[in-house]
Amino acid sequence: MSITARVHHAVGEIPADEWDALAGTGNPFTSHTFLTLLEESGSVGGRSGWSPLPLVIEDAAGVAAAALPAYLKGHSQGEYVFDHSWADAWHRAGGQYYPKLQISVPFTPATGPRLLTGEHPALGVPLLRVAEQICEQNRLSSAHATFIEPAQLPLFEEAGWLLRTDTQFHWDNEGYASFDDFLAQLSSEKRKNLRKERAKAQDGVEIRQLTGDAIRPEHWDAFWVFYQDTGARKWGHPYLTREAFDLMGERMADRILLVMAFLGERPVAGALNFIGSEALYGRYWGAIVDKPFLHFELCYYQAIDAAIALGLGRVEAGAQGQHKLARGYKPVPTWSAHYITDPGFRSAVADFLERERRGVAQEQLWLGERTPFRKS
Repeated sequence: MSITARVHHAVGEIPADEWDALAGTGNPFTSHTFLTLLEESGSVGGRSGWSPLPLVIEDAAGVAAAALPAYLKGHSQGEYVFDHSWADAWHRAGGQYYPKLQISVPFTPATGPRLLTGEHPALGVPLLRVAEQICEQNRLSSAHATFIEPAQLPLFEEAGWLLRTDTQFHWDNEGYASFDDFLAQLSSEKRKNLRKERAKAQDGVEIRQLTGDAIRPEHWDAFWVFYQDTGARKWGHPYLTREAFDLMGERMADRILLVMAFLGERPVAGALNFIGSEALYGRYWGAIVDKPFLHFELCYYQAIDAAIALGLGRVEAGAQGQHKLARGYKPVPTWSAHYITDPGFRSAVADFLERERRGVAQEQLWLGERTPFRKS
């Protein structure tokens, strides 16, 4: 089948209705709105090391029939799937690892579609062939698709990409009517611990859940301070610009849940969540006070409260963090797929991934035995 593929230099070059028809409405991060606000705010592009390079397959009328949210990367920061050892090994062998092609949502370790095919799922593998061709023609070392929704994994396998797995901690809504309903499923000791943590975190502060028009400019001002502090400590510098938060408030406030703690009318901590059709996605948090368990309250317990109220099936609370396990968040696998242009390097990475998968599987079994839920 003959197809027409086009390389763009911004998602903003592609009509919003065409992009969203392919991405769907379930995941807020693959929406045209979110990806273009990253571009317009300067969070990607420029000197960020994330150069937008979305790939599109067009139909005979020139309308987008499939797309990849892709970026030309000059480093491996902000990906949450670590390939620094691969880059070091390739450099030691005399190769040039960067730039590489990254198929993902920048700075967002949330599972979602990476092959945006709308009503044309048969274009999934051809999309990957386009990505491979981009790598070969431009002498890129590799292409990487991260945090792939499991339903799309067979397409990456069919294309022959190498699969990699890791672990996150998600909370599953088993039809709970309330937080107490959830607590009833925990062992007695864990149930008591969580209640104590919530009581200590809430003591002396007022916690508010804000969404839509309830999120005011002053709330974004406060959250920017929180985000800068956390970003500086975790990554060296914040990934998002100040303007990105303004654009989030202007364009997608109805898909945002901002949980903030107040001393009187002074905001002292906050957690930013995005609302999907099936999940609540926790993304950023920060505080200007040191209060025991406030992090757990704003990021994990309030998220559970909100997911139950919204009827959402799960909470994805971001990358890493075994401390989530004791708070009712279960270990789940996450997936990435990798295309390596050099056959020898590809073989070495494949060997590494086979060994790594065994270790990850053992760790997930170990973690699964240590959830706080009552044992049947």
